[in-house]
Amino acid sequence: MELKILRKNYPKFIYRRYSFRLLNNNLEIFFDFKIEPNIFFRPRIVIEKVNETQIKKIKKRVLNNLIFHLGLMEIPSYWKATCSPEILIKAGYLNEKQIKWWKDLIIKGMGQFFYENKIDWRQSKFLKIKTKNYSKTLPQARLLRNFNLEPEKVLVPLGGGKDSIVTLEKLKEQGKKIGCFLVNPTKIMREIARVAKIKDLVIVKREIDPVLLKLNKKGYLNGHTPITAVLSFLSVFCAILFGYKYIAFSNEKSANEGNVRYLGKIINHQWSKSSEFERKFRYYCKKYLVKEINYFSFLRKYTELEIAEMFTKYPKYFSVFSSCNLVLSKKLKRRWCGNCPKCLFVYATLYPFLEREQLLEIFGTEIFENKKLLSVMEGLINPKMAKPFECVGTKKESQIAFYLSYKKSRDRLPFLLEYFKKKILPKYQNLLLI
Repeated sequence: MELKILRKNYPKFIYRRYSFRLLNNNLEIFFDFKIEPNIFFRPRIVIEKVNETQIKKIKKRVLNNLIFHLGLMEIPSYWKATCSPEILIKAGYLNEKQIKWWKDLIIKGMGQFFYENKIDWRQSKFLKIKTKNYSKTLPQARLLRNFNLEPEKVLVPLGGGKDSIVTLEKLKEQGKKIGCFLVNPTKIMREIARVAKIKDLVIVKREIDPVLLKLNKKGYLNGHTPITAVLSFLSVFCAILFGYKYIAFSNEKSANEGNVRYLGKIINHQWSKSSEFERKFRYYCKKYLVKEINYFSFLRKYTELEIAEMFTKYPKYFSVFSSCNLVLSKKLKRRWCGNCPKCLFVYATLYPFLEREQLLEIFGTEIFENKKLLSVMEGLINPKMAKPFECVGTKKESQIAFYLSYKKSRDRLPFLLEYFKKKILPKYQNLLLI
């Protein structure tokens, strides 16, 4: 649908209220959103194995503030359908600095969505966030003080890939008491937790309102949202509920590089994994949520290549991990599709450190022989091309990964490495200095 018509027909997005209840030892949280005049959403979050004692130990205002913020972070997923020019917050109060923070998150976190839908967010009236004046009389949420958070407990958000596995193993080596944070856990996630022998699992089910999916089918706007930001707010709430002082994400240095320039700005698929977001979120968390929680990225100082090399020291995970989003989204039986940018990038970063038999065991195929991935390889390497909208490393890292792979297999070059040797390597002679 045309953006101008949507914004005219749906002028206001309203966060009306939130509610929660304990049911069958689960904490159910509901959010009520409305896009005027006639679209309603009621998404739900379920946090498993929560009891009354856990709820009561949190002051009522603190609890409500945390849940209110979970709803704020759900807004981009639903607002994007119409890009309404106004977001009205009725469920709680935000001061001017908070409003500025949230607007910044939406604009930067939705950069890929704007790019793919050809949306110009720079106009002065593109987005205004308001709160009801009556709420100004309510005090800001009291921050938790002297809260019973165990100093040795670390909550690790677990995906299906190598990064969170490296974080788990490194923290285990330090003797930390680890719990895994799983949102909509897949079989792969559960298998990783099993292999890691982590028994403390914090499980969250995040349900998208089917109304949004119906709108997508009708042609309303759709696209990427900053999911790591969603996970960040959820992880803080769960850390408080279950007594974790530390939250260790596995975002690496490479997440800071963007994918493409659009309307004078760099669009970064991984913006909510970047150092910028981490810094901004840590500040917001300490000021408006809870002081005691220590949120950080354990792998921030490492590149994807360094993490890949570290991962190869843990072969017990080779048969269970997967970073392929196509497999995770479509629930394919195999663990790697072998046809996407993520599969190619992970293959290229592991190739220099593993034997061919190990790679075949992991991926089920020799991905460097896939001729369909030629343009994908160019996108990963060529600075003049847009980098694929996936969680992959920097252009420089990809160049080095393919070069190291080429050096390792000069006697028998698969298709993509043969192409790399003839067409790409001559353009990057500096790689010979590695």
